[in-house]
Amino acid sequence: MVKVIGGGAEFDEGRSGKTLLRIRITAEVDGVRSDYEITYGRYSRNNALGFAAARADAPGGRKADAERLAAVIKALTGREPRIIERGDGTIEIICSRAHLVGLKRYAELTDTVERWLEATSRR
Repeated sequence: MVKVIGGGAEFDEGRSGKTLLRIRITAEVDGVRSDYEITYGRYSRNNALGFAAARADAPGGRKADAERLAAVIKALTGREPRIIERGDGTIEIICSRAHLVGLKRYAELTDTVERWLEATSRR
């Protein structure tokens, strides 16, 4: 059971000087309320990719946090994100442009997502 409580998006500048898009979502999944952040950037061939890290201090640990975030993303976009477990124990959630297009349907995110896509495109 996923209950989205709030969210928003904003531009940010990364360490490399790239313009990033930070999407923040507050949601409750199976009774656990968490704040999630997905950071989108433009990478090889100008692909828009979003990354989020599962937190170790979350109830149930990293794996449970990653599963909850994946449930939130699927509920909002209709698509499951990729979950990658690294050798050092970190878990990364990866969202594609299709996820970003799905998130763009929400009024809180629409304008900021569209401006970011336009500002970072390489036409």
